[in-house]
Parts: sequence; C-alpha cells; structure tokens
Amino acid sequence: MSTLRLEEYVMPAARLGPASPLFPCHLQTHGELERLKPLPGQADQETRYIGYGYVEGCLPYTVQDDYDRIRRPQPFRVAVLENDLMKATFLLDFGGRLWSLVYKPQGRELLHVNPVFQPANMAIRNAWFSGGVEWNFCWIGHTPFTCSPLFAARCTDDAGRPFLRLWEWERVRQMPYQIDAYLDEKRPILFVRVRLANRDDRTVPIYWWSNIAMPERPDVRVIAPADAVYHHHDHRLTTVPFPLRDGNDISYPTRGDHGGDRFFAIPKGEYPWVVWMDGEGNGFYHASSSRMIGRKLWVYSQSPGGRQWQDFLNTPGHPYVELQGGLGRTQFECLPMGPRTEWEWVEAYGPLDADPKAMHDTNWVAARTAAGHAVNAAITFPQIEAELARSRAAAERAPAEILHRGSGWGALEVARRRKAAEESFLNGSLVFEDQTLGDEQAPWMALLETGALPESDPAEAPPSWMTQSQWFDILAASIQAGRSDHWLGWLHLGVMDFAAGRFDDAKRAWDRSIELKPSAWAYRNLAAMAASREDYAEAARLYPLAVKLAPDRVRLVAECGRAMLNAGQPAQWLKLLDSLGPQMRQDGHIRLFEARAAVESDALDRAQALLEEPFDLTNVREGETSGSRVWFDLHAKRIALAEGIAPEAVPEERVAREFPPPVHLDFRMGGGRRRRKHHRK
Repeated sequence: MSTLRLEEYVMPAARLGPASPLFPCHLQTHGELERLKPLPGQADQETRYIGYGYVEGCLPYTVQDDYDRIRRPQPFRVAVLENDLMKATFLLDFGGRLWSLVYKPQGRELLHVNPVFQPANMAIRNAWFSGGVEWNFCWIGHTPFTCSPLFAARCTDDAGRPFLRLWEWERVRQMPYQIDAYLDEKRPILFVRVRLANRDDRTVPIYWWSNIAMPERPDVRVIAPADAVYHHHDHRLTTVPFPLRDGNDISYPTRGDHGGDRFFAIPKGEYPWVVWMDGEGNGFYHASSSRMIGRKLWVYSQSPGGRQWQDFLNTPGHPYVELQGGLGRTQFECLPMGPRTEWEWVEAYGPLDADPKAMHDTNWVAARTAAGHAVNAAITFPQIEAELARSRAAAERAPAEILHRGSGWGALEVARRRKAAEESFLNGSLVFEDQTLGDEQAPWMALLETGALPESDPAEAPPSWMTQSQWFDILAASIQAGRSDHWLGWLHLGVMDFAAGRFDDAKRAWDRSIELKPSAWAYRNLAAMAASREDYAEAARLYPLAVKLAPDRVRLVAECGRAMLNAGQPAQWLKLLDSLGPQMRQDGHIRLFEARAAVESDALDRAQALLEEPFDLTNVREGETSGSRVWFDLHAKRIALAEGIAPEAVPEERVAREFPPPVHLDFRMGGGRRRRKHHRK
C-alpha cells in the first residue's frame, strides 16, 4: 500500500536570495502576439488561438534574480510518495516539482535528476532550474511558481490510501490550480490528476504544459503517434515531416543540428502519448486523457553553445532533453476557459520495457506502432479515461492534513471577496488560511481593512506589486480621498496602469510619485519604460538618478549600463561604473557592459583583458548572445585596424571562424553570428 511522508533531500545548491522589485518593463503587456496567418486550406482551429492570452513580463510577481553559481550542500523539503513498485519525490518549495521517479523492481531512475540545484535566467520570473517534471500553469513560459513553494496536503481516497495534493492561487489568471499525485497499487504508474476551476463570470486564457526532463544519450529515441511536427516560420504555422530532416533522423535528439521545439502533430482523436527509449529497450512513457492533446520534444543544439547550456544548467556529463505534454498543440497559445467551467485530466508516468529492435526500427511507422503497442500494454486510452472518472470523488475531497504552505495571496483574495460581498472561488478541495498572510500581503490587507495604503521609507523596496483591477479601484479611490496620496500610493498606481497597458497614465503616476518623494523605484520604472520605447537618451538620463538612490542594486546598475551604451554613452557609463567601486564589477553582465564600452571607445586591449579572463554570466538569458557579440565586435575592430578597412566590411563568417569565442561567453543555440547596432537582450 502507498505511503506518503515528508523528508529532507540534500544536494549541492546555489544560493537563491530575495526577490527584486525591478520587474521587466516591456510596452507589450497583457495582449496578444500577432496571429499566425493560416496557409491555404489550413483548418482555422489550428491557428485560432495562437498568441491568445500572451502576457509580457512577470507582473504582479517580483523577479527572482538574486542567485550565484557557488554550490554548497543544502537540504530541500520533499514529499515522498512510495509503494512496492514506485517511489516519487516532490520538491515542495520549488513548484511541487516531481524531482525523482524510481521504478523499484529494477532500481531504475526514470527521469533526469539534476545532480545540483542551479538557477538560471529562463523562467517568467527569471530563476529556473532543470531536472524532474515541472508543472507549468499560467501563461506562455515557465511558471512563476517554479522557484516558489506550493501548498501540499495529505489526502485519502475511497479506500483510505494516501495521496499528495499540491495547489496555489495564480494572480494573473486569478484562479487556483490543483494537482493530485498518487500511485497505482498493481501497476508501476504514477498518476497526476490536474483540476482547474473557473468559478467566475469571465473567460480565462489557460496554459498548461508538464515538462519532463529525461537523459540525453546517443542511443535514445523519442517517439510519439505522429508523422509530422508543427513548424512556426514567417508568421505561419505549418507541418513538416518527422523524423527525417536533411537526411538525419531527429527522433534521436543528438542527431539534430539545431536545438528547439518539436511539437508533434498528433492526429485528432489519437491516444496522446510520448515515449523515451534507449538502445537496450529500457524506456519511459507519458500518456494522458484526451484533454491534454499536445506533445513536444525539446532539445539543445549540439553546438558549443548548446553544450555550454547543458553544463551551465547541470554539471558536465549530465545532458538532458525534455518530453512535454500540454493542453494546446503548441506553446504559442492559451486556450479560452469559459465562465463557471472546470477542466480536469489525468497524466500517467511509468517505465516501459520493449523490444529495442522494434523501437529503433529505421521504418518510422513500424517504430511508432511498436511504441503504441508498448504504451497500451502499460495503460490503454479507455483505462486512463476511466481513471479520470474514478478519481473525481477523491479530487473533490477536503485535505486530511496540511503538510506545507504556499503564499498568502489566495488568503488575501478570499478576504477581498468577502469584503466586497463577491462569490468565493473556494471549493471543498482547497484551503487558503489566514495564517499564510505575510509581509508581501500586509500593505494590501491594511488598504482593505483601513482604506489607506501604509507609506514606507522610499529607500526600502516595496515588498510586492499588485495588478488586479479590483485593487486598482480600491487604491485609486483611496488616493482620491487623500488617504494614500503619497509616493508609494502613486508608485503602485503607476505599476497597475502599466500592467494594464495604460502607459501614459503610468508615466504620470510615477512622475507624481517622484514629486512627492524621489525613489529609485519610480526613476527606474520611468527609465525602463523609456528604454522599452527605444528612447535611449531619456533612459540614460533617468537611470543614473535611480542608481544614485540605490547604488548597491546590481541589476539596476546593469540596466543602467545597457541603457547608457544603447544611448551611445560608453565614456559616461565607464565613469559611472568607476564611481561605484570594484565590487560591482564582479557581476558578469556589468563586466560585459564594461568590455562593450571599452570596444566602443576603441580601448581594445582593455576589452580583451576583460573578456579573456573567465567569469560567470550568471543571469544570461536563454538564447542570449551578448557575450559572443561583444567578442566578435572586438575582433572585427582588430581585423579592421590591421587591414585598414571599416569594421563593418569584415565578413561575419571570417570573424567567427578566426576568433571563436571563449566557452564562458558562448551561449549561442545555433552556429551563426548575428551583429546588431545595439546589444539589447
């Protein structure tokens, strides 16, 4: 019989510090991407939701960018679900991620378990780490909860067997989500049952993808019931044959030249599954009930940059790929969930033992047919649909024991709805207790209870942001009544305006905040918005004012450097950097901006010395090429000086061939070099 317990799991881990108030300021906020243009004869349903529900940035969440690459043994609180066949381990402080899944009869780990915890800049809130299975609910991208705690509880089914419930309140979609994880007692299967409930009179854009990290090896093949993958190019969505591309069978992840997405075009009505299979017939499958129609393979390129990413996120010798399952066909879309609607589905995770010759048949149809037989031997489509119905009663049952607590935002929303006499979003399966209310929620609870947002010292960063329209109305009324007419009230009002796309109103609010009391936060927001509008001169004027008020904020200084360089002010940037002391130069991006300023000032020896000494670009973004671009610009200038020509006349291919970038600068996912006028990320 299954057991559920709490344990400590120890692994080498980088530090993850407090969140930053410096949210991304992009002018495209709550909107839609440009819709893809359907090809002639293409069914409208294949493209109708492309771009729908897209959100730029991370508001109202704060940014998690304070981490390093110094790893020390640290304990992680985990929930362990176990029976005679399987052992599943979940990281409760990190999105409830399924970290390990062991098939006990063979002692075989089914997932890629990262030997370290190493955040990197790849998620909605920046910090993300690789390994295990991540539950991505919210909008397009890695969930804002990937490095945050979830609620966890012990629950019991009709037979009294324990299972694990995970849940949280999501602040953008303004609804909770629920995950129930339990083991089959007769078969080696971990079931993950997801329940989404929209209890309001509004349509909610929904995005869900379960991302499964698996080992990458030359003998590994990934198979799904599809003969094509979706391809996004030139604002069009089409399909291309799979698995052959340029003569390579890219169902073997190490055989593809380029990293990226392979979204399987599974025919409508087919059993949705994906299989990972090694050369000896040891495999893994992920299958689901019908609502989860999407399947994807993610691979890193085999280029030096792609290998660098693998080592950067793991440690050398532990490369991985991802199998993913989602509600949409691709990750370019959210789906509309109507008012007062519930969606639920079941996912099955388990080992797969099969004839390796059949699974690695060079005939793709034969191989995927053999994989389909193997998946059906583990669990059939009717069985998984029956499991969804069978488990419904337990999914609606109240938790038996709270094991772990998440944020206080759900409790705050409960309080707000109660105060406004609005219908509760709660059901019997979820609990958001008042005791979870903390420092982040304290200003908003005070505003709710007293009608006034407490004013704080402008030298202190606000602990949280709010974007919900109901809170805008409450705060605007409080400012108008004179109860929150202070720098912090106007700062928050501007953030709410900005998140809603009212950019001119946001500027007026932040200007008013500065009139009342100058703060680094208002200056920075104005500067970042100017930079987003490509008004680099204004950004370069405002950023130093913010830095003067908060000179120890590394990310703020880095943003300032980028803006001043984009404004064509390398000398002014170097002068400002010199005034901040040597410690600030320890940050990789600030050092990179110093090197870029040196290149643009023709101080080439200084730039080369800065770039050649290894350093960590800890906050490098996935797909970012700023390090290699500065390196290439440096050597284009050197070639130009030696040959008496303009740097622009030096062929890009020549620079890349003659001066390959050092490993610590090379995070290119492809093989080419791209030069831009401005080095913007």
